[in-house]
Amino acid sequence: MTSLSQRAAGVWLIMILAFAPHSGAADELRIYAAGSLTSAFTEMVKAFPAPPGSIAEPLFGPSGMLRDKIEHGDPADLLASADMEQPRALAREQRDRSVVMFTRNRLCALGRSSLGLTADNMLDRLLDPTVRLATSTPGADPGGDYAWAVFARAEAVRPGAQSILQSKAMKLVGGPNTPPLVAGRGVVQGIFLSDRADVMLGYCSSSGLVMQEVPGLTSVALPPALTVGPAYGLIVLSNHPLAERFALFVLSEQGQAILLKNGFDPIGLATR
Repeated sequence: MTSLSQRAAGVWLIMILAFAPHSGAADELRIYAAGSLTSAFTEMVKAFPAPPGSIAEPLFGPSGMLRDKIEHGDPADLLASADMEQPRALAREQRDRSVVMFTRNRLCALGRSSLGLTADNMLDRLLDPTVRLATSTPGADPGGDYAWAVFARAEAVRPGAQSILQSKAMKLVGGPNTPPLVAGRGVVQGIFLSDRADVMLGYCSSSGLVMQEVPGLTSVALPPALTVGPAYGLIVLSNHPLAERFALFVLSEQGQAILLKNGFDPIGLATR
């Protein structure tokens, strides 16, 4: 009888272990990051000192949509967003979690060279009814929110500009129903390759790669009167043993140097 009891107990122990949740130590680190961070964070994951196989392939996408996935149960350990609001929204649900800004970006107008875009004539070109203007999707992607903030600043420069720009802007990327316009190519590249727009407002850090792949484009930084400064926020969402280490790596000199190399404006890199 004792032997049967021991065998039964052993079976129950195996079943408990089989169906019990895995501890964080046994799981891969799950990083969710803004699409604009794809190159930088891919490089950062490779440079991060961690055992082979301990980090899952990062999930990149519009920050608002990533936050929505997390709120609906996606098991992310860390979110690196293109704005501060998405991490702050998650922190409001997890009061023991903190949000840190880890880098900044700049906004550029990426357009066809034939437009002759300059900082001085940019507002005229954007308001021109013959110029097709593309943006990302406000709400789902911070890039769209930043574009709408640019339109608000344009109103102060030229009354009536805000409503004109909002009406003409085509939200071609960054939303839940905006698939790539050209299969196998980047979302912004697809806009120009499919001839859907003449100008795209977006991050300066991403312009170089697009111009390498699509000839006949130029990138111009927005003038001070129009520009807003994208701030990128990070939040650790779990007790995974690598999560806080990776967050510190992002803020380290090595991590900040990787961000600088990929076109971002690091906040924690000494110049001397």
